[in-house]
Formats: sequence, C-alpha cells, structure tokens
Amino acid sequence: MTVIRQRDLIDSVADALQYISYYHPMDYIESLGRAYELEQSPAAKDAIAQILTNSRMCAEGHRPICQDTGIVVAFVKIGMGVRFEATLTLQQMIDEGVRRAYLLPDNKLRASIVADPAFTRKNTRDNSPAVVHVEMVPGDHVEVIVSAKGGGSENKSKFVMLNPSDSIVDWVLKTVPTMGAGWCPPGMLGIGIGGSSEKAMLLAKESLMEPIDMAELKARGARTPIEELRIELYEKVNALGIGAQGLGGLSTVLDVKILDYPTHAASKPVAMIPNCAATRHVHFTLDGTGPARLEPPDLARWPKVDWKPSAAAIRVDLDTLTPQQVAAWKPGDRLLLNGKMLTGRDAAHKRIADLYASGQSLPPGVDFKNRVIYYVGPVDPVRDEVVGPAGPTTATRMDKFTEMMLEKTGLIAMIGKAERGPAGIEAIRKHQAAYLMAVGGAAYLVSKAIKSSRVVAFEDLGMEAIYEFEVKDMPVTVAVDSTGTSVHQSGPAEWSQKIAATAIPTRTR
Repeated sequence: MTVIRQRDLIDSVADALQYISYYHPMDYIESLGRAYELEQSPAAKDAIAQILTNSRMCAEGHRPICQDTGIVVAFVKIGMGVRFEATLTLQQMIDEGVRRAYLLPDNKLRASIVADPAFTRKNTRDNSPAVVHVEMVPGDHVEVIVSAKGGGSENKSKFVMLNPSDSIVDWVLKTVPTMGAGWCPPGMLGIGIGGSSEKAMLLAKESLMEPIDMAELKARGARTPIEELRIELYEKVNALGIGAQGLGGLSTVLDVKILDYPTHAASKPVAMIPNCAATRHVHFTLDGTGPARLEPPDLARWPKVDWKPSAAAIRVDLDTLTPQQVAAWKPGDRLLLNGKMLTGRDAAHKRIADLYASGQSLPPGVDFKNRVIYYVGPVDPVRDEVVGPAGPTTATRMDKFTEMMLEKTGLIAMIGKAERGPAGIEAIRKHQAAYLMAVGGAAYLVSKAIKSSRVVAFEDLGMEAIYEFEVKDMPVTVAVDSTGTSVHQSGPAEWSQKIAATAIPTRTR
C-alpha cells in the first residue's frame, strides 16, 4: 500500500500554484504564437503581442500572469491502494497548500475569495478555500490537477437543458456572442454534454484541463463524432470574428474541448465554460516517494515577440486632461497615458453609491473631476515594485454605476477590459465621456507603466480600495468614444464579414 504523507501533498499544491501563477502551459503559448503569426487584424495582433510579451516577462520574473490569480480548483484522483498519513482532511491539506502559495512573500498572490457570498462577502485573505473534486480510481498513486480560474472567464459560464433533438452547435453559436470579451479571448471553450445539470458543468470544467491539440487534430482528421464536433465548433466560433479581446480578428478560440457522459432519455444538458488568456493548470502525481517535482519550461520555446508601443500612439497628459480632449478621441485610437489616475472596482463603486444615497460626500482626497478611473484590483508589490501585476477587470460589472459616476463626480474617462453594455454606452454618450480598454492577460506588462501607487480611500477593501496611480506611457485603446461608438461592436462585425468568404459547411448536432 502506498503511503502519501500530509506534508508532501501540501508542499506539492503550494509549489504547483506558484508555478502556474507565472508559467503558462507550453501548449497554450505555442498555440497562441501560431495565432499571432496568422492574425491579420492589427488591433487583435497588438493585443496578442501584449499577452505573449507579458507571459515571457512573468516566466522570467516569477510574477503573476494576471492580477486575478484565480479561485483554486483541484481535481484529485485517489488510487484505491493509497493511504494518507495525515491529521488533516483532504480539503484541509489542499487549503493549507493554497494558503502557503498565496502568502509566499517572494511572490504573494492576490487573495480574491470572499466568504458569506450572499451577504457580507468578506475576503478570506489567503484565497482559501479551494474547490475540490475527488474521484476514487484503481491504482496505488494520487493524480492531482491544480488550476487557478479567473473570475472574468468563470463569470461567462453557461448552461442549458436542451431538448434531445436540439442542436448543440446552434446553441453554442448563439451563446458565445452573448459572453462578450470579458473572458479575455483568445482562449479555450470547455463543453460538457450529458449526465445531470451539475455533471455537465463539471465535465466542461474538467475538459479545460486537457492539452491544446486542435492543430494536430485538424492535421490528422477527426476519428470520432466528438472530434468532428470539436473541429466544427472551433471553425464556426472563430468565424464569428470576435477575435482577441473582442476587438475583431481571426482567433477567438485556440481549442474547443468536449467531455460527455450518459444522460436521461428526456434530457440533453450542455454546459460551456471558457478559459481565458491566463490559462493556468498543472498536473502532478504523488507515489509516496515525496512531493511532486515540476520542471520549469524552456524559455527558448516562447515566441520571439517583444511588444512595443505603436509609433502612431497618442500621448495623453492625465494631469491636464479636459473634456474637449476626450471628445476628440476616435474609436480605435491608441493612447499612452501619463500622469495620475484613480482606481476603483465593484466594492468601491458600491460604497460611493451608498455615500451619495445617504447624502454624504466622497472621502477626503478622492476627487474624480476631469479625471480617469482604472477598474483594477492589483496584486501586492514585492521587492522593489511599487505595485504588483495590475491588469484591468471586466468593465461591464461597473455599467450599473456609470451614470452615477459621470453625473455626480465629474469623471470623464474609464479604463477596463472588454466591452461596455448598453447602459454603460448610453451614459458615456450622454456625458460625452470615453471608455478606454487595456489588454486583459497583460497585467505584469501594464504594471511596469505604473511608477507610484498609494491608497487614498477604503483601505479596508484590500485590493478593491481606491488607489492613486502615477503612470508613464500606459497603453490603452479607445473602445467607446464620446458619441457612444464601440469598437467591440464594429470590430467583430467587420471581421465576421471578412471571414465569411471562407464558407464552413452547415451541420447540426
């Protein structure tokens, strides 16, 4: 009988979470590199270049790929011939590994998990607990898959109970555009078919742990109906023209993964979960000989891509910015921001709304008049950093607050990732403001543009406090201009028409 020691599992989980925080899986990087070479959309190609450059910087600097360091999900397959030498439960051992990984001083990761989710939503401060799925299998070892799933992509998860005769392809093609770009494409789609409602969701999540092999699959040809379905969905989703960061382009997904399970004769449950540009997972095995050993990837295998700001980019002085300057920006303009900006995301916006509702004013030092707000929750700095990785969060979550912020505070521009919804766009048009998009999945690269950082309000909110950043040449794109024109609408529309020249045979499943 194989004996697995408590310390070995805890150390292995902690090491694995640190590892995936700064090393992309090589299959993702190589696939993204191919997408970069093939991409014809300038905006999408620039976004992919930022993601690839960021990835290499993180691999070299051992800092997080994304400021959202994820909710930990573990798939654990325990051999029937295994005994644990432990005083903690399996959940407790994995949670201790999470705690050690996320609090490691040399690469402290962002604590994003909140307890009491329906009410107080209090941060647990160490990113525990993990979500653990356990399966007992034949054998004398323990197989573990550890992943860190970002909230932006997790929030776009979809589920449907189709009728047995309904088309899965039709549902996917109808649903993917409703997901917007908050899941930070190009990434993967995991699809679970069958079982019960919760089983389909689990299948979809587990499928994302498989290697990207679409190029190899297409080269050899499908051997099963599931492989045929994977190829069909891959081609048809990319034909939507959504593209990198939703800006329009050739690569929306790098792969489509599918797992299925027998289901009830009256049912056809289908789940779809996207994985973002910060794809993070690693597999290891414990056989009783000690903790798992994870070999660092060869940095020479990263594509030779070194993103630089566009020569056509417009430098903007945030300290003297005026509404007239904002009104002159055009959709798709590339800007390099310089000067001071404030930050704020969900919790800060809610607190500001509550202050106004109760007749109170903003805290001392918080003045949004003619200023820009950045939707971000940064990672804590280490060593000589002024701030840790600080990429944008999904802007649509702030749409419900946008009218209030523009009307009451004098704010004139916002920075986030992905598209804005109808309410946000209407408020931007009404107040002749602008929305600027930073690239999701390039958090470490973005942080290098931040030259100073200080908390100015709501310090108790941790990473959701209001900070003041001073930036130098921070790259953004005008995504919604003062007239309400959105590149996230015009870009995919343009590229779907261009791609339409390559017809894909219509099939239904």
